[in-house]
Amino acid sequence: MRIAIGGQVEKQEIQQLVKAAGGEQVNVVIKSDLEAAMLIKSGGADYYLGACHTGGGGALAMAIALLGKPQCATISMPGKKPVKEQVEQAVESGAKAFGFTGDHKEQAVEYVMGALLKQYT
Repeated sequence: MRIAIGGQVEKQEIQQLVKAAGGEQVNVVIKSDLEAAMLIKSGGADYYLGACHTGGGGALAMAIALLGKPQCATISMPGKKPVKEQVEQAVESGAKAFGFTGDHKEQAVEYVMGALLKQYT
């Protein structure tokens, strides 16, 4: 599974969390939000994860513009932590890009990677 890390904050930490969760099953690259969204659109990556301070602005703006809103999911916002069932539903609905706030990165990556890895096993 190929994961592109975009967004505006916490990129190195998110990359480490994705690698820890996915192990040998994931290939992770860090790009600008535009480059990461382009990788998804071109088929160069399977999924996009990005963080910003709002969970949807800088984290997902380019992904929404290039992929369309139905393929994007804001899974956390200030004061609203990720909910495992909602993340699983977004994955099952075909979301390819996931945005969240930097302070929720551990839980967001855990839920997203758990849902994605279920599809690959």
